[in-house]
Amino acid sequence: SEQINAIASKYSGAVLLQKKLKDVEPIIRIEDVDGARLVLEFADEIERMLGSKMKSMKVNTAEDADLYHEYNASLQFDYFNALLVNTMDEEGNFIELGGEFPLEENEHFNRLSVNTLMSDIQVPTNVYNKDPDILNGVYMSEALNDIFISNFQKDPTLTWQYFGSSTGFFRLYPGIKWTPDSNGVVSFDCRNRNWYIQAATSPKDIVIVVDVSGSMKGLKMTIAKHTINTILDTLGENDFVNVIAYTDYVRYVEPCFKGKLVQADLDNREHFKLFVEELHVKGEAKVKKAMKESFRILARANGQGSLCNQAIMLITDGAMEDFQSVFEEFNWPDKKVRVFTYLIGRDMTFSENVKWIACNNKGYYTHISTLADVQENVMEYLHVLSRPMVINHDHDIIWTEAYMDSVLFKSKAHSLLLMTSVAMPVFSKKKETLSHGILLGVVGTDIPLLEVMKLAPRYKLGAHGYAFLITNNGYILAHPDLRPLYSDGKKLKPKPNYNSVDLSEAEWEDTEDSLRTAMVKGKTGTLTLDVRAAVDKGKRPFFLKNDYFYTTIKETPFSFGMVLTRGHGQYMFFGNVSVEEGLHDLQQPDLTIADEWTYCETDIDPHHRKLTQLQAVVRYLTGKEPDLECDEILLQQVIFDAVVTAPLEAYWTAVDEGMESAFLGTRSGLMRVIRYAGSEKRVGKRFLTPVDKENLFTVDHFPIWYRLAAENKPGQFFFYVPHDDINKGAQKVIVKWIFYTNRFTRMNSDPVGGRLSILIHLCFSQDVNCYLVDNNGFTLVSKEKGDVGKFFGEIDGSVMAQLLKSGLFKRVTLYDYQVMCKNAHHHTSGAQPLFLLEFNICGLWHNDYVVDGKLGTHRQKKVELMQPCNTEYPGFMYDTSIRETNSIIKCGRCQKMFVLQQVPNSNLVMLVVQADCDCILNSFEHNATVKCNRMKSQKIRRRPESCHAYHPHENAKDCGGACGIAVSLTLYFICLATSLALH
Repeated sequence: SEQINAIASKYSGAVLLQKKLKDVEPIIRIEDVDGARLVLEFADEIERMLGSKMKSMKVNTAEDADLYHEYNASLQFDYFNALLVNTMDEEGNFIELGGEFPLEENEHFNRLSVNTLMSDIQVPTNVYNKDPDILNGVYMSEALNDIFISNFQKDPTLTWQYFGSSTGFFRLYPGIKWTPDSNGVVSFDCRNRNWYIQAATSPKDIVIVVDVSGSMKGLKMTIAKHTINTILDTLGENDFVNVIAYTDYVRYVEPCFKGKLVQADLDNREHFKLFVEELHVKGEAKVKKAMKESFRILARANGQGSLCNQAIMLITDGAMEDFQSVFEEFNWPDKKVRVFTYLIGRDMTFSENVKWIACNNKGYYTHISTLADVQENVMEYLHVLSRPMVINHDHDIIWTEAYMDSVLFKSKAHSLLLMTSVAMPVFSKKKETLSHGILLGVVGTDIPLLEVMKLAPRYKLGAHGYAFLITNNGYILAHPDLRPLYSDGKKLKPKPNYNSVDLSEAEWEDTEDSLRTAMVKGKTGTLTLDVRAAVDKGKRPFFLKNDYFYTTIKETPFSFGMVLTRGHGQYMFFGNVSVEEGLHDLQQPDLTIADEWTYCETDIDPHHRKLTQLQAVVRYLTGKEPDLECDEILLQQVIFDAVVTAPLEAYWTAVDEGMESAFLGTRSGLMRVIRYAGSEKRVGKRFLTPVDKENLFTVDHFPIWYRLAAENKPGQFFFYVPHDDINKGAQKVIVKWIFYTNRFTRMNSDPVGGRLSILIHLCFSQDVNCYLVDNNGFTLVSKEKGDVGKFFGEIDGSVMAQLLKSGLFKRVTLYDYQVMCKNAHHHTSGAQPLFLLEFNICGLWHNDYVVDGKLGTHRQKKVELMQPCNTEYPGFMYDTSIRETNSIIKCGRCQKMFVLQQVPNSNLVMLVVQADCDCILNSFEHNATVKCNRMKSQKIRRRPESCHAYHPHENAKDCGGACGIAVSLTLYFICLATSLALH
């Protein structure tokens, strides 16, 4: 203990820092944080920001442009096609629709090359880019270009603005060069995006009914499956759905969901697709039973559905029965349920029957003869559902759930961000088409959620505090514990349920759902919970008392919450020093500040966008950029911290080498770092690099080492091995030690094999093994290099079991509801299990992204799938009241003795274990539960206020027919021409 403390004190400069703090005590004041007031202030800021985005959507311009535009079937018009811009032929001439389109890299748009003076047009591969409907629509929507530019000039924080047309083209500002996928195809269709679908229709309950009789074999079944999946893709979290397959009997494709509608979130939609893929044809079609069951499901929906539009989607190659009696019994005369019919295949024998069903139930009929027809024909139902809203001219504003933007749609940046979109429908005002309710498209803009959360500054919330947003359905929009990606080999991929993670799955200590229920209902209030938190990939638990404050964000479906932890979150620490003194110390080479925090707003003026936060702060304080908007309280804090910590630079420089690095962090996001070793000699090369988010101050979190230090006993050092510094086969592993005093955290790093192991080298004999183990049971020093960083239970399970039994270490049960399990998917119709995995103390350790699960014992062909699962796993904490112990463990014919002693003034214990007796513990079995229960459960949700299900002036006679065939022929000739060209 004495030697460790001497080393730590020498290299940390802790004594010097404490003396400096003592000197400045007279100018320090401490204030209580008023959480109830703060949450309302943050919510007002977010409301103003989101409100400014809503104001950018001026639909009148697009509607007026259409009103005065005369449709011209022979219109000739060149526009900038995003896929073709700046493309030349072999002779050096720009190709048609691909003229010169200046592009410049822009910091604000994730360093993509964009044109902020012009929008351009993206057209999916399956849509002819010179179709008269496309040309007329593009020409009409040119009026939006000036609106987009004007919006961006008024609000430079705006990101992408766009117009998605009902004909399939997408006008995007600023303009970009669109990149096709690896097959040269542009599959992005704006009409499939959530913002388009939600703005175009009201919430809906959908029952998809598919014919799986023998006549549907081959290509017909392939088309039918594609049709189902396309319909599923048009649904969102405010919609409800089920899928029924029928022959001479009715069955639910997912038996778990029998007889009820389930929320059409991403997880459930992807789940349905797995079972749709396994549909097989057999028997004779009897549609009557299936239609009756569909009406019954919708009638039973009551409080569980959307309480708005209801529809049945019938997918079949023919209907022979007398089905009129079904509609007389269940749907006439009110026709509250619309029926949409999709005739599959080239045979038109039953087309009149199938069309009659749709036309007599306020639906729409389409004929799908090829896979190319599916997309366009499925979209028709959205136009029908939008009619009441269009006729009423109700411009409802919608906000989407969180979604992944691969900036931008598979661009070269591949910078994955979570976004939300705000969108509004655009209608035709022409009187002659009013009863048809023609939707022209949807305008919208994207908002990066990272920018929203910056409005709740981290420094005001303390070491363990954080802010979060949820939707009206209780799903997380933004939360520091949301992990939307998982590792699949070397690739990061979005989880199938990344945007339908419920608040209860992150705030799992709220077992009564009190917090979730209050927030979903849009209430304002506070709640206190005792929580088990964990850091460092979930390995290090600690107990906190959290105060939750929450309120609603007006004019949106969102609710905002924030957490203050008793102790570090209760108070703010202020000190007053001169700007001149602070400026000098801020500009030292060892100092940085949190670049993700907003000390000064650099995104308003384009000239400021290339400034780092530190550069912006210095320019503001020196008067070079007086117009910068800066956080005066945060600037005051960071200046004070710079002055108080300034002596450490000289101190560290004077200390002789022997460490890898020394660094300090403060609550204001300031960091001082000194490297003792050159990069070629450095073991912990990744530590404190920009990509090493766990060790930096981010929008979501204080660094791991800061949070660990804050919970450590004040005035003593905390030692640990960071997860990322454990390298297989490495001769040296970095050990870090931390010292916490008031709001400052000091930290040093030391390669093991050096100082700490030298201190106990006398113990490395043949007969005994010696270990230094931290308070969470992880090994810092061992004779075997491969043991360093491991949980001690994996090294010697029998000793760890005895330590647990005697109460020296306490087991803390933790949960993670966002893990991905490797499961073998069996080709059966049973429900997919959801795993509750419990790892034993000497087996596998909890992994942040992926765990292995066992799935039954069926001897069938397996396809390994990754799917979300729930995990229960243990954390461990040492009881600091116990100073020393010893014990004997009986192992068959031999006995093993061990001695444990606490290392004073640290978080370490020393273990000396007899080496000549090996005791092996048996591992526990994995425990499983069923996914069905979670997917069926309907938690409290707040329904969207707007609903447009009916209008007396709707022209229900416009119910499809010839147009479906015309679209099919057009697409056929496009595909034929493309095929011949490629050949």
